[in-house]
Parts: sequence; C-alpha cells; structure tokens
Amino acid sequence: MKIVVLERNSVGPDVSVDCLQELGEVTYYKNTVTPQEVRERVKDADIVVANKSPMNGDTLAEAKNLKLVCEFATGYDNCDLKYLKGRGIPVCNVVNYCTSMVAQHTLTLALALSQKLPHYDSYVKSGEYSAQDRFSNFDIPFYELEGKTWGIVGMGNIGRKVARIAESFGCKVIFHSVTGKSNVTEYEQVDKDTLLRESDFLSLHCPLSDLTRDFIDAKALQMMKTSAVLINVARGAVVNNRDLYEALEAGEIAAAGLDVVEKEPLELTNPLSLIKDSNKLIITPHLAWGSVEARNRCVQGVYHNIKAFLNGAPTNVVNP
Repeated sequence: MKIVVLERNSVGPDVSVDCLQELGEVTYYKNTVTPQEVRERVKDADIVVANKSPMNGDTLAEAKNLKLVCEFATGYDNCDLKYLKGRGIPVCNVVNYCTSMVAQHTLTLALALSQKLPHYDSYVKSGEYSAQDRFSNFDIPFYELEGKTWGIVGMGNIGRKVARIAESFGCKVIFHSVTGKSNVTEYEQVDKDTLLRESDFLSLHCPLSDLTRDFIDAKALQMMKTSAVLINVARGAVVNNRDLYEALEAGEIAAAGLDVVEKEPLELTNPLSLIKDSNKLIITPHLAWGSVEARNRCVQGVYHNIKAFLNGAPTNVVNP
C-alpha cells in the first residue's frame, strides 16, 4: 500500500509517526496547502492521511487507486463525504484523543480571564507590586466560579468533560442542543435564548455545520450578560468574529477566550487582532487539542484505523 501523509507536521515534528511505516510505503509531506499540491501528491496513493487538505472531486479525481482517507483529527470539514462515499472511499477520523486537553484548555481560558491573570502578572513584572506599600493588590475585581452558571453548546465527549469539571468548581451546568436530539439527561437542557441569558460562562464544543455557523452573532451577544465570558474551542466560524469584536469593544460581554478563529492563522484583517488587552480577549493558536499526549494518541488512532482497514474492518468511519 502506498500511504501519503499530506500534513505530517500537523501533529508536530516532536511526535513520531514512524509506526505508519509498518503498514506500507509511506511518503511524508510537512504540509500541503493548495489543491494543486494535493492533486500531485495523491495521484498514486492507496491511502491518504490528511488534516486540513481538501479531499474532494477536484483534488482526488486523478487518484484512481485511492481506497481510504484518514484524518489526523476528529473533525472532517475538509472532506466531501458525499463524493467520497460515491466512490466507495471510507473516511476515518480519530475520536476522544484530545478530550481531556480541550476540556483543560477551556477551563484555563475561563480561569485566566475571570481572575484577570494577565493584568496581575503584568502588574508584578512591571515593578509596580514591588513599589507598593501593602502586601496584596486587587485593583481589578475578579470572581469565583462557585455559584455561577456554566452554559455549554455541544454535549459530546468534550462538552460532558467540561460539564463535570465546571460542576467540581461549584457551577450550575446548563446546555443547549443545536439539533434538539441530545439524549443527555444529567444536565438541564434549555433553549438558545435561555442559554444566552443565564450563562455566566458559555463554552462552545459543537462541530461546524449550517446549524452552528454564526451561532454566536450580534443578536446572541446582545442577549448575554455584560459580565459573561465566552469560550470557543470548537470551530472559528461558530462565532462571528466581527460581531464579537464589536461586542467586546462595546462592553456587551466581559471577555472571550478563543482557540479558533474564522480563518486560520489569524489574519491581520480580522478585527479581533486589534484587541491587545488580554484581560478582555485571549486568543491561542488552535492548540487546545495539542498536548504531547493527545498528539501521540492521534497518531496511534490513525495507525489503528489503517491497520483495521487492511484487515478488512475499518473503524471510526464517518461516511458509512
């Protein structure tokens, strides 16, 4: 089998992918960006491992031997599932490999913003703390999580993990199901308006779809508490970035923590890039999933998906 890994560095050069060589003849590319690069690199492949590279009729038409597409990810936004299913090509993703890390990052963002950690770290390092005549400083108020309401959109594995952690901090957890089909009963399910009005912290863990694109827009932000903190570790387009910028500047919500933006990497034309106050906005470079442990689990997941396919029983197929 000829295996082509289009975005080897998407799991980090510090993580080994040598296990894939047990499964076939592997060609690695550090990154693959353009459709033309995809077309050229996959035309002789039996198996393609991708992450963001487009997998569709335009890029795969000449890949006559293609039998399997594997994702170095849980998401598969880059795949035209209908086209691939029409050709009988299964798409396999890796699930749960980063659940713990994304949940941890969600709470990290929430705690940093609610406790104004950027401000107090700068206060000490600037020398102001050393110059003051008292032992403590709390010139910007900060608040506890206990007793607050934590709202969640997307009650999958990550959402439930965040819910359990938030509960351990003393939060009341509510959630909204975008599809209305959630079978989660441990937490109170509410409509969107109630979620927006009642949440002190609102974290997003839903996939990107027609139902979730611009889920948080100007109207939604206006319904939220002025003290609310928004956390997006889902997909960038779930939050309208311009509307969020205007809401933060107008004080419609207190703060936002983002690991994803509408177009990545962050473009300087994105108005959110203008906000330099890290007490109001923290943006991390789509790393919530990327602990060393999680990236190793991701590679192992792809290895097992390919191995299962070669043995006649592919796992984690998203286009059955």
